[in-house]
Amino acid sequence: MRIAKEDIDVKMEIPGAVIRQRTEFGDATGLGKISGEYFSLSAGVDTTPLFQGLDGDLCQCPHWGFVLCGQLTTTDANGTQETVNANDLFYWPPGHNVKVNADAEIVMFSPQQQHSHVINHMIEKVKG
Repeated sequence: MRIAKEDIDVKMEIPGAVIRQRTEFGDATGLGKISGEYFSLSAGVDTTPLFQGLDGDLCQCPHWGFVLCGQLTTTDANGTQETVNANDLFYWPPGHNVKVNADAEIVMFSPQQQHSHVINHMIEKVKG
């Protein structure tokens, strides 16, 4: 799920402040501690080989985030793709791969234990 800033409902606007809110933007029930993450990614990066060996060969961790710049495309187990661009909020549910289409910087919030498992798996793949 992604949404451009312009498409997020304005709930309040006063001089000096605009408050936008998208409700029901994912569910964090029972996920424990959350980590804040900042990724800098170059065009061409593809997580597909890095996720091999994980359940379904996909990242099974949900992420909530914001694209500061660039463009990324996720692909789920059914082959459904979604592209996020600069200034988009996004939610990536479990079961995805990511390809970087243009140099990107993103901020994400993820369940700490689940995403640490995925990151450690990628580190081992790179060492491989």
